[in-house]
This record gives sequence, C-alpha cells and structure tokens, in this order.
Amino acid sequence: IMSEKAPLLHYRLIGTKDPDNAASPTGVTVESDARRAKGKNPRKLGVVFGVIIPTLLSMFSVVVFLRIGFVVGQAGLYQSIAMFLVAYFIITMTVLSVCAISTNGALDAGGAYYMISRALGPEFGGSIGIMFFFANVCGSALYILGLVEAIISAFGIPEGRVMPSGYWWSVLYGTVLLFLCLIVCLVGAHIYAKATFIIFIVVMTALASIFISFFIVEPKVVMLPDTSVNITSPVTTNYTGLRLHTMERNLWPDYTVDYTTGTMMNFATVFAVMFNGCTGIMAGSNMSGDLKNPSYSIPRGTLAAVLITFITYNLLSLLAAWSCDRRLLQKDYSFLGDINIWQPLVTMGIYSSTMSAAMSNLIGASRILYALAKDNLFGGVLALARKTSLSGNPWASVLISWLLVQVVLFSGKLNTIAGIVTIFFLLVYAAVDLACLALEWASAPNFRPSFRCFTWHTCVLGILGCLVMMFLISAIYAFASIAFMLLLLMLIHYLCPTSDWGYISQALIFHQVRKYLLMLDVRKDHVKFWRPQVLLMVANPRSCTGLITFINDMKKSGLYVLGHVQLGLLDGLPFDPLQSHYDSWLSLVDHLNIKAFVNLTLADSVRHGVQNLLFITGFGGMRPNTLVLGFYDSCTPQDHLQGKILQCKGHGMDGVSPTKDPQEQHPPFFPNLRGVEDTKDLQEEEYVSVIADTVKMGKNVALARYFSHFHRDEILGSGQRVGGHYGRSGPFVDVWPLNLLRPDSRGYVDTCSLFLLQLACVLHESRAWSQTRLRLFLCVEAGWSLQEEEAKLQVMLKELRISAHVQTVAWDQVVSIQSLIRKHGAPPPAVRFLYLPRPPADTSRYQAYLHQLDLLTQDLGPTLLIHGVTPVVTTDL
Repeated sequence: IMSEKAPLLHYRLIGTKDPDNAASPTGVTVESDARRAKGKNPRKLGVVFGVIIPTLLSMFSVVVFLRIGFVVGQAGLYQSIAMFLVAYFIITMTVLSVCAISTNGALDAGGAYYMISRALGPEFGGSIGIMFFFANVCGSALYILGLVEAIISAFGIPEGRVMPSGYWWSVLYGTVLLFLCLIVCLVGAHIYAKATFIIFIVVMTALASIFISFFIVEPKVVMLPDTSVNITSPVTTNYTGLRLHTMERNLWPDYTVDYTTGTMMNFATVFAVMFNGCTGIMAGSNMSGDLKNPSYSIPRGTLAAVLITFITYNLLSLLAAWSCDRRLLQKDYSFLGDINIWQPLVTMGIYSSTMSAAMSNLIGASRILYALAKDNLFGGVLALARKTSLSGNPWASVLISWLLVQVVLFSGKLNTIAGIVTIFFLLVYAAVDLACLALEWASAPNFRPSFRCFTWHTCVLGILGCLVMMFLISAIYAFASIAFMLLLLMLIHYLCPTSDWGYISQALIFHQVRKYLLMLDVRKDHVKFWRPQVLLMVANPRSCTGLITFINDMKKSGLYVLGHVQLGLLDGLPFDPLQSHYDSWLSLVDHLNIKAFVNLTLADSVRHGVQNLLFITGFGGMRPNTLVLGFYDSCTPQDHLQGKILQCKGHGMDGVSPTKDPQEQHPPFFPNLRGVEDTKDLQEEEYVSVIADTVKMGKNVALARYFSHFHRDEILGSGQRVGGHYGRSGPFVDVWPLNLLRPDSRGYVDTCSLFLLQLACVLHESRAWSQTRLRLFLCVEAGWSLQEEEAKLQVMLKELRISAHVQTVAWDQVVSIQSLIRKHGAPPPAVRFLYLPRPPADTSRYQAYLHQLDLLTQDLGPTLLIHGVTPVVTTDL
C-alpha cells in the first residue's frame, strides 16, 4: 500500500535523530525524504516501547489525574463503572478494526490516515484524516486547558496568592503554554521525542504513589478550592481513608453543578469528559513504520495497553469512592494531590502528562495536515500547508494547527470542549469501524489480515456504539459532525485527482452488482418490464458522436454498450492490441457524459466481430436485446472530435473526477476517418448479413442514418428550433409504423410496428425529449374510411397509453415513398422512426434490399430504421 509519491509517515518514540520528526501518540509524523535518501532506517521497536508505552501516554493524561474524582463524584461508582464499560466496549471494537487493517500486509510506514487512505481510497482516507486533524486540534486545546486548571488550582488566588485567575487570565496562561509547545514543534521536536520515556516514568511513578497513598495516608480534612458557586457551603471536607460507609454514600449518582463551568451535569456530559481518557488507542498503528513486526506488535501492544488503562481507571474509581467524601470529589478535581504522600509528585505527573499530550496532539495535527496537503486531496486549498523547512519540518502546517488550537482555547474550560472532542473521536472510531466493515463486506481477496479476532459483527457493534453515544452527548454536534464528514467525503470524491491507492467503493459496487446480477433471472422476464438494452456498433467515434448521444437518450435506464470491431487475428501478436484502447473509449464516454459500457473485440471480419459481441456482451439478464448500426452509404464521414482534447476522468463511489495535471491529459487514440477514395472494411453483402444474423439471434435491429446532422443541443435547446421552424411545444418525432416497401393498412399491429411505437414512446418519455411531440402517420388505401381507420388506431394508442398526434396519409397516386415522407413531414422533425423490413432470404438480393433502403431514407435527415422481433407492449396490469 506504499507509493513513492505518497508522504512517508512514521512515528518515533525514543532515539530520534531527526529533529523534525517527534513522537506523536495521537497523530502521525513525517519522515523526511533526505533521511530515506541517506538510507538511514528508523530504529525498530518492539511491543513495549513501540506500542504499549506510547498508547499508555496517550490515554493517561487529564482524566486520570484531574477528572477521575469528577466522574465518581457526579455519577457514583456504579455509573462510573458502567461508563468505563461502555467506553471500553466502543474502543475495543475499534481496536479490533485497527488491528485488522494494520495487519493486512507488510506495513513499512504508518499513521492511521496514511494506512486507511491507502487501503480504502482518498474519499475515506481524506475525510477520516480531516476528522483526525480536528480531533487532535481540539484535544491539544483540551490538555492545555487541563494544565491551566491544575496551575490555577495550585498557585491561583486565593490559594497560592501568586497568580490571578479568571477567564481572560486562563486564556493568557493557555496561550503562553501553547506558545511553548509551538516553539518545541518548530525548533526542538527531537527534545520532546527523547524525553518521552522520562515522561512515561514520571507518570507511572505518580500513578504508583496515588495507589499507595490510598492505603497509607491517614484520614484528614481537605481544604476545598473557592468554587464561587455557593458562598455558604463549607470550605473543607474529609478524606476518610478506606471506609465502607464512605463507599455506600458514593455508590449512586448525585449529579450537580460543575464548579468550573457552572452547568448542570448528567450522564452524557460526564461521559463526554471521561471518554477523553480512552482516546489515543491508535498510537500503535501510527508507529507501524518503526516496529520490528507490526503484525505482531500492534494487536498485542494495543490490547495490552487498553486492558491496563481499563483496570487502572476502575481501580482508581473504586478507591476514590471507598475513601473520599462526595463533596471532595465534586468540588476539588485535583484532590489526588491533596491526599498524596508527596503532593509535588502528583503535580509533576499532571504537568508532564498534560503537556506531553498537548504537544503530541499539536505535532500529530500538523503532520496529518501536512500529509493531507502533500496528497493534494483538496487541490490548492491546502497548498500553504505543504511548505517545509530545509530540514523537512512542515512549519506551515505547525503554524496552522497552532492557530486553530489557539482559537479553541477561547472556550476557556476543559469541560466545555470535552463533548466536542469526544464526538470527534467517536466519529473517527466509527469511520474506522466502517472502513474495516467495508473491507470485510467487499470480500476482496487481498484483504487477509493476520489478526483474525474480528468479524463484521464487531465492526457493526463498534459503529452503533459510537453513534449512540455521539447522539446521547449532543444530538446537534453529532448531526453537524456527521454532515461535515459527509461533505468532506463528497468534496474529495469530486475534486481530488485520480489516485492509484485503490477505491473501496469500487470493490463494494462490484460485490453488490455481482450479487444482484445472480438474482436477475432471465426466466422471470416479463413484457411489462421490458426496456431497451442497446449494443451500438461504432466504427470510429469521430464521426458518430451525435448517434452515441441520441441512443443514450433512448436507452430508458437500460444497458448501453458501445461496441467496436478491429480487424485482425491474435495469432502472431505479442499481446492484445485492444487493451491499450480502452482508456480512450472510456474518456469518450466521460466527455459525452453518457452512461455506457465499452466492449471491443478483435475478429477476422466485421460480421464475425458483431456476432462475437452479440454472443458475449453482458451478464445474465443484462444482455443487449437491440443492435444499432450506422447506415451503409457513400457519405463522407465528418470528424466531430477534431481539435478536442478529452480529459481523462477517474472513477470513484458512483461518479467521476477530472484530472488536475494538464500533463496527464492526452487526446484519446482514435484513427483518422477514411477518405473519399478509401475502401470500407465492410461490403454491402456482409452488412446485410449482419442484419440477418441479428434477426436470427432473436435481437431487434435498428439502422441509423444522417445522425452526423443530428445536433442535440440545437434541437432540444432553447427555443426548440428545428430546421428553421419552431414547434409550439417542441420538435416532432415522426413515426411511420408501417412497412413502406410493402404497404398494408392493416400492418399497425404486428410485432415490428409495436416495437417501433414503443421505442418512439421511450424516447419521448426521457427527460431531455419530454417537450417533443409524437406524430404518427396512418397510411390508408383508397376505398377505406379514413375516420374509421383513425378511430381504430386511436383506440390502440389509448390501450397502449401512448400519446401521439395521428395524421392520415392516402396511398392514392403515390409515386415515391420518400417524397411522401418529405411532403407530410412539415415542419421537419427532430428524428424519424421508420419500419425496417426483414432482409430477404436470398442473399443475391441483399444489394437490391440495401438499395431500396437507401432510396427510402435519402435526404430525410436523422432517421432510424427499426425491425423488432420481440413483444414489448402489453395492455395488462
């Protein structure tokens, strides 16, 4: 899944020698091209240093030190444990999906964005990457605000009489701390990388001291901070030590006002704060490029870290509920320092963990933004973020990320943005589960992860869990974030250049199409649900763009295939010469904006090639039932593509995206048109033989003439002008449902005539042709009543639910059929539908047959000669 042009992403923990690539537990880092050029491989890490430690550092931060008492004090022990069970159920399902994706093949360099985008395509990867970016931005602000809260709690007025407190002071302190993070990211990111292990030791030591303190510290009175909520409330409360009666009072929820924000708490708001201690589970997959054995280390290390944090959080909740008065838990979020054997140790743990998490989120956000910009998923929107220093540090991405974090800091309080951060991470986790589910449901043979402890059921459970908790926390934020992600997906789908990463949408579409094609049983076909499925034979697209677009309007959501026969034999050729032509034909399909497939074949004659296409084109119940041929005449073909460059388009979920690079746009390969003196590849007898073969195979056939004169935009455009005349309701479509070579007034009800009527009606019902009017000509011989015959025809049209203007034509003194058609075709119609007689059985009469057709349609304008062999209309329900 690697690409030389793709950003080379990796994560480093310790021993980093590149000053621009620091550890980023919640994000990704970028390996400079200079390093790869020098051949310096990053240090290979194992399970502990490569996965467990960075994941623990990502999860142990604000919640473990500053919000564990808040959770228990508000929700009680029972609901606290329930919250952790729900949260860890969600992240465990997501971890299983991450492990499955990350172990699907040999990973050289990682990062959740890079991994998912290369596995699932730019739409999924880009939208998830943007959500990761904003999650890291908000997460960095959250940790900065948590650190500000801890500093004010320790040194702010009136406690320390050192630092003033208040909203703007908190913003100022947060700005200063964030500026320090910015300096490290711009100048000394390697210092943070080397200090990561030291930070981990400090955090683990602080946690160990907290657990020990619960057992050895004697009961004491704890001074509460000035909450400014109720001035009559006591300013002291008790730490009772491990007492059963204390636990009994802390078992059930007691939601009250949060003294930092002044808002009333409930299950959803408390869960939103608590869940921030469960994020960071993707740190191991982000390090895939530095692991000795990613397939082994990522699943084991991530699951081990999740288990450790789950046990730690629940033990802390139990000990806090067992030893601390409810008021202490609700009114002093930094109580762990007050009851510790050595308070500075907890303070060091808080400062180091929150600063580490804030910095890693800032670094991660900048690296994700840089990777998105380098992948050019949003065109020039992120062009600035691609700028780097001489050493490869993406300073522009760092500055953009820093600016956004600064904006989020104006929220002022940790609990205020906790819900937004949680929803972002829940949405990202749901997207990861959805990605894994898509890979599993697509049944792609190359999706063979070595980690098999997952099924589509775990993916669905993870998605449902994430969505339910998102809407419980905030339905408005949940709707807004989902809409934002879908908007990103659509923007990337339509705007990003074509990539060679692979598209999960194509795999899913293939899987579903195959399934439904198998369900499309030809034995259940019924005339009520008939629709035209057309194979249009194209000798050279340069001369028949008008016919191609016309047939696209007439297909009525049916199968439409452009067929082409190239003369030649595969014997003696080193490879199939047609494979290199498909891109040109698909570019033509995109240029003409039609919905058609392309099928090319190599044959020793045109007749055999058409036979091959009629035999093999389509699958199951989706096979052509109508063959359309250009008319055989001596007209010189006109080049309608001359001077035009068709832009190649890459296909995504269900659309196309134009190539941005002009150097990648080439004119499609189509040979020059034959000249006046050039001989045709097809002779008259062979042409009529193709018609006869088609009828023998039970297919309908149509011959199209003068469609080089068909200009769709002029005919159907503004004013509905046709041949210099304006129709009151648009142009006419003339229908002559009678064998004009063998006149018979009673021939309106045979299969061929009804098929002709049906095709004309299908064309009329298409959106582009809805303003046209059907004009049906009734030919009556002398001696027959015009009114009676017209009434019969009107009754038939009513039964068939076809709306058409009937015009009677007398056969008396008719000398030239062609003149008759021209005489009664005023104003000139947009197109004419004529009855095509069956070819004669005697092959010696083929030339005469073709000559009669030539005389019949000469100078009539766009004309379609149609011969139908299958019933297509019914009067039954």
